[in-house]
Amino acid sequence: MAEKPFGIENTGSRFSSRISARFAELGRQEKKGLVVYLMAGDPSLEATGIILQEVVRAGADFIELGVPFSDPLADGPVIQRAAERALRAGATLRKVLTLLPSWRDGVQAPVILFTYYNPILQYGIEAFARDARQAGADGVLAVDLTPEEADVYLRALREQRLDAIFLGSPTSSDERLRLAASASSGFLYVVSRTGVTGEREELAQTLAPLVRRARQVTSLPLAVGFGISNPQQVQVVQRLADAAVVGSAVVHAVEERYPSGGAGEIGNFVRWLKQNPGSEAA
Repeated sequence: MAEKPFGIENTGSRFSSRISARFAELGRQEKKGLVVYLMAGDPSLEATGIILQEVVRAGADFIELGVPFSDPLADGPVIQRAAERALRAGATLRKVLTLLPSWRDGVQAPVILFTYYNPILQYGIEAFARDARQAGADGVLAVDLTPEEADVYLRALREQRLDAIFLGSPTSSDERLRLAASASSGFLYVVSRTGVTGEREELAQTLAPLVRRARQVTSLPLAVGFGISNPQQVQVVQRLADAAVVGSAVVHAVEERYPSGGAGEIGNFVRWLKQNPGSEAA
């Protein structure tokens, strides 16, 4: 039987992080959060910092910064194309950590690195945690790492006061949700549907029951992602959980709008996501 992951008995954050502080601030304001996913290096390394700052000005409460990977498991076609563009532009984990301080200069929104575990292993777990913290990252989501295999990773991140975020999905048992939540700090990422990322016309019917089950096993904030692409869906998710994560729709906007309209168009798209349902798209 696998040993419990490091710190598994200590549900929730063991330190005061910028992520937990932002959720606390939103709670005091009786607001819910918006997490915006961007692919680092798409459409270029230079553009990433400009877009990041623009979407925060437009109202993003958190940034999920994807590190491109050649063999993704959880990403749908939109994010896969973005990863290919980013790789061609020279984006690597080391390059992302080198440029992150300038990208987030003056940005107070927490930044969560979204990556696969292989680049972290290749980088060196302790070195990655140290460099991520020095670069200004606030948390890490290694999408294909399970809590049972995360002892060394968790220890390294917590020594650097970085939040470790794990996933709970519709196929997770209550025991599995409890395990993921116990290994997490900052928030628990709730996957709204089975399958890969991508824009969807409707939210999954399993979402509300999944959020209720997650609430029963953790006091951490819950952020819901996968398939959220318009203001109506953002508001439904925010009524159920503490934050909505929008990824493929934003990346699609970068793909279609940035070449002609620049970062301002991506900011307009984020403002549209935050508007009341029925508003016209920017």
